[in-house]
Amino acid sequence: MAEANKKKIIIKIVIVLSIILIIYSGIKGVYNSFVTLDEGVKASWAQVENQLQRRYDLIPNLVETVKGFAAQEKEVFIGVTEARSKVAGANSVPDKIAANNQLTGALSRLLVTVERYPDIKSNQNFLSLQDELAGTENRIAVERRRYNEAVKTYNIKIRTFPANIMAGMFGFTKATFFDVPESAKGVPEVKF
Repeated sequence: MAEANKKKIIIKIVIVLSIILIIYSGIKGVYNSFVTLDEGVKASWAQVENQLQRRYDLIPNLVETVKGFAAQEKEVFIGVTEARSKVAGANSVPDKIAANNQLTGALSRLLVTVERYPDIKSNQNFLSLQDELAGTENRIAVERRRYNEAVKTYNIKIRTFPANIMAGMFGFTKATFFDVPESAKGVPEVKF
């Protein structure tokens, strides 16, 4: 009888240890997937920031070139400069997104201003800067799309059951999408 009880106890211990191991493996797998997706979001955001910095660095040269031709357009230059300053002062991802959306609008107004001055459009320095800016804007669009895809995957993971319970326990929260600002959804108005 004692031998049969020992076997039952050993079987119970093995079953309990197996259950604990299965639960541990499941939690570990889910947690590690959160970490992997979170790092993917951060890496994608870093790529967006690289391209935004490239644009940020091009702006002073573009503004100075246009200023030489269109000195009377002070409001546009002030708007671009203020928007650029807000980008420099933004700290969180949502603040950076909002500041860059404002900068996008200011750049759009600057480029609409350029349309009024044919001499600017024929200036080689301006054309070169405009090409650089266009290339950078395309890169930003690509990186923004990649970032938003990473955010979508991450947000889905932390919101689906039962992973959402563990996400809350471990402090994983929704990431912010890089949305298009309302001002960019309309067609720019060009006046001559």
